[in-house]
Amino acid sequence: MILRALILALIIVGLDQASKWFILLEVMNPPRVIEVTEFFNLVLTYNTGVSFGLFGSDSEWRPFLLAGVAFVIVIGLFVWLSKEPTKMIAVSVGLISGGAIGNVIDRLVHVGVVDFLSFSISWLPWQMFNPWPAFNLADSIIFVGVLVLLYDGLFLTSSKGNK
Repeated sequence: MILRALILALIIVGLDQASKWFILLEVMNPPRVIEVTEFFNLVLTYNTGVSFGLFGSDSEWRPFLLAGVAFVIVIGLFVWLSKEPTKMIAVSVGLISGGAIGNVIDRLVHVGVVDFLSFSISWLPWQMFNPWPAFNLADSIIFVGVLVLLYDGLFLTSSKGNK
């Protein structure tokens, strides 16, 4: 199962990095806002923090600290997978790890994580996240990986224990 997760993670890293370089070199050269629909734009931002830009700063050590935290989490996920080798956990670990490594590469190569997908959620009753903070393919894949993990934990793991 570890090999499956590693292969999936490498595929995700490749797709994520390809999408970011395409945005950087082709679409956002020069940087601008591209309105795709009235609720979705392509933008170019560099997130120096974590989710939603929390803990962002221009500190020289910040990218290395956040990259280190991400690597510790990825290693922890693979250790967990070695103890719970199921297909769903392997998929989840591959997705989360691939997305995390894709964002780590950004932290080490660019000034922050390259984000370019921006949604306006004007129907929300509060304006705190309007527009929603920009994100990228890696962020989306991490989210899907967490959903797979939750599905496994809520619906599959408990049924295994009852058999």
